[in-house]
Amino acid sequence: MTASVSLLFGVHAHQPIGNFPDVVIDAHERCYKPFLQTLYRYPEFHFAIHFSGWLLDFLFEHYPQDMALLREMAARGQIELFGAGYTEPVLAAIPERDRVGQLRTFFSKLRKKLGQSPQGAWLTERVWESTVIPALTRCGIRYVIVDDYHFICAGKNKADLNGYFTTEEDYRTLDLFPISEALRYRLPFSPAPEAITYIESLIDQSTNGHQPAAIYFDDIEKFGIWPETYQWVYERGWLEQFIQGVLASPYIRLQRYRDYHASEKTRGIIYLPTTSYIEMNEWTLPAEPAHIYDDLVQQAKSTGQYERTRSFLRGGVWKNFFSRYPESNWMHKRMLSLSARYADLPTRQRTSAMQQCLYASQANDAYWHGLFGGLYLPHLRRTIYNNLIELEAQLDQCAPRNPCYREDTDLDGTEEIYLQNGTVQAILKLDCNASICELDSYPLKHNFGDTLTRQTEHYYRKIRLKAQDQSIHHQAGIASAHDRISFKHAISRTDLEPDPHAQRLFIDRLNGAPLNYQPQSSDKEGGKIIFQALTDSAPIRKCFQITGNQLLVIYEYHGKAGGCMQTEINLAMPSCDGPGGRYVRNHITLSGFGHTIELDDLAAITLEDDTLGGSLSLEITPAAKLHACPHFTVSQSEGGFEKIMQAIKLTFSWEVSNDPQHIALHFNKMHNSA
Repeated sequence: MTASVSLLFGVHAHQPIGNFPDVVIDAHERCYKPFLQTLYRYPEFHFAIHFSGWLLDFLFEHYPQDMALLREMAARGQIELFGAGYTEPVLAAIPERDRVGQLRTFFSKLRKKLGQSPQGAWLTERVWESTVIPALTRCGIRYVIVDDYHFICAGKNKADLNGYFTTEEDYRTLDLFPISEALRYRLPFSPAPEAITYIESLIDQSTNGHQPAAIYFDDIEKFGIWPETYQWVYERGWLEQFIQGVLASPYIRLQRYRDYHASEKTRGIIYLPTTSYIEMNEWTLPAEPAHIYDDLVQQAKSTGQYERTRSFLRGGVWKNFFSRYPESNWMHKRMLSLSARYADLPTRQRTSAMQQCLYASQANDAYWHGLFGGLYLPHLRRTIYNNLIELEAQLDQCAPRNPCYREDTDLDGTEEIYLQNGTVQAILKLDCNASICELDSYPLKHNFGDTLTRQTEHYYRKIRLKAQDQSIHHQAGIASAHDRISFKHAISRTDLEPDPHAQRLFIDRLNGAPLNYQPQSSDKEGGKIIFQALTDSAPIRKCFQITGNQLLVIYEYHGKAGGCMQTEINLAMPSCDGPGGRYVRNHITLSGFGHTIELDDLAAITLEDDTLGGSLSLEITPAAKLHACPHFTVSQSEGGFEKIMQAIKLTFSWEVSNDPQHIALHFNKMHNSA
């Protein structure tokens, strides 16, 4: 009998909830559609596939003919469907009850739409924590796939990672398949014959009766969406060459994961550390530790020690994103709080609409940033807040909250005070700034405080070295996105300067110096809270009050206060520098949000936003001077370094007098909006 290696081939397809429709359509045209159509022509090529729930819904709605191919491939046994949380959450980052709910919701959809119940599960971003085992096993999952790097960090030899292993938690067992990093970096970037030769080389006749497996499971977007891959995979025929070569090889045995799992025995017990794929472990580190980690890795590679020492050169864990980015942590803790409120409702009061909002707010993309991830993308964070705010409004209908209360939501040691009346909500940090960290309009389902503070990133070092748009060229094949350095926008030194403070609303200075406020009193029934700052000349009182659809901020001066007062208001407007957002004064459009404007003696201005479906009107009494400009951050993606507008920075200035200064924000829904 000819010795062989089993090829377990799997792909994962995902688009973030809230992604632009044209992006998803382009992904389908350049990747999902040609991939499925190509594989459909080879019924004997067995493989596994996972579509995230939101993407699967989108494709069934817009591309039923292509989904019919997927359904037929499932019916004829060509494919094995893998499960996951419905909205693609990082399971380790959500409560146990929501893990089970997310998994069961998606499994029900797979049975209904494609007639298959999964035995295997895809772990979002391959984030592994043993705490997820009970939820997976309760939902009928028998095995998951994680990187071989996870096993190497547990002390395993790479040569032994050609089968599956078993782990347990709380006496619940789960089997683990190690994805080959060597295959992840070869498919589809190496020429097909070279990739096939490598798979054939994995035949091992000293496996004590075990059938060796070449284990591959990675993003399907590498097959058409990554730079150069559409031409390489489809126009130049890489995928068909690979399929035909695998089918023609006498040494490669194509199997579904479930068939291999049923016919083979475990390689033994293993306990994996908390980790993700190796690149993620770098991305989750702050800049300075990431520099050190990267230097150690490069040093190990230059001395030929990397493969021997890599399991000890670990970066951070995925949850570090919550401690690294306050904005991510705030969203996450707001989500956990609302999840608990939903769980505390009597069963009869819970609705499917509430559950949908909760699960959508748990989608992973907006909570992290690396080469991928969407924390830097305002439209993805906005989707999280849209669902959090809608869920909160629904929960308030069933279990009303106090109009004014305090808690430390984000566990940073500083309490927040919540002011809300069912129409507007202002959440203030009780620190010395007396500023707003979240400002919600419930009718608009929008958080106007959803900005991102610019902080130093590890990849700034590459930009500062003035790296040019040069791909690493191999003798054959194409370069992975991980190997590319390119620029989508021109980036200046100023663009890389970290912000001096969090980008909140109503950050005050007197004569250029920040004011130090202390809370004085609050009116729980009147929706009001008062702060006071002591200055060399006289105290300044700052009052926040919500009434109807309005937030009112009043500055009062007692004694002989004088000088120039400034307040900085950072506003998240959905259209940002797009064509749908504009400044309007006296019914005249001044400019788009992406431009800088200067206005003297401003008494009123309106910010209209088509994407928001509403507007924000500001009234200032007495009139003040306005400087408005866009606020940008610099991020990285598979397409290169880019500048993204996060917010509008409004700075109002006025001369201090005995008259109080009123700044009123009115939130209006457009009559013609949905």
